[in-house]
Amino acid sequence: MSKNQLCLDEQLCFPIYAASNLIVKAYRPFLAPLGLTYPQYLVMLVLWEKECVSVGDLGQILYLDSGTLTPLLKRIETSGLINRSRDPHDERRVLISLTDKGRDLSAEADKIPKALTKNIQFDNLDQLRDELKVLVKLLGSSLNP
Repeated sequence: MSKNQLCLDEQLCFPIYAASNLIVKAYRPFLAPLGLTYPQYLVMLVLWEKECVSVGDLGQILYLDSGTLTPLLKRIETSGLINRSRDPHDERRVLISLTDKGRDLSAEADKIPKALTKNIQFDNLDQLRDELKVLVKLLGSSLNP
C-alpha cells in the first residue's frame, strides 16, 4: 500500500465524516428550541412524511439498528411526540405514530432546512445531496445484501 493511500486527505470517509459532524453541529441551535436532538429530528422527519411506520422500517430508512433506535424512540415518546403500539395484525411489529403534539411540531421544524442552507454558500448542494444518496444506497446494498 502506498503511503499516499493512508493520507487523511486521500480518504473518502473523512470528508463525509467531518461534514456529517459539522452538519449535526449546525442543526443544534435550530433543534434545541424544539427539544430535539439530531437523531430525534431524523425520526420526526420520517414520521412527518409517513405518519406511521414500524420500528423495523424506520431502522431501514435511517440505517439504524434496534439497539440504537429503541432508546431513541423511548425518549421521543417520553416527550409526548410519538406513540408506540403493537401492530394489531402482527404483534411482533411495533408501530410508531405521531401524537398531535408531534404533528404540530412540524410547523416549527418546517423553517429549519431553509434557515440552515441560507448560511451555506454552496452552488451544487442539491447535486451533492443526490450523489450522496446514491453512495448511501450503494453502501447499504453492499453491506446488507
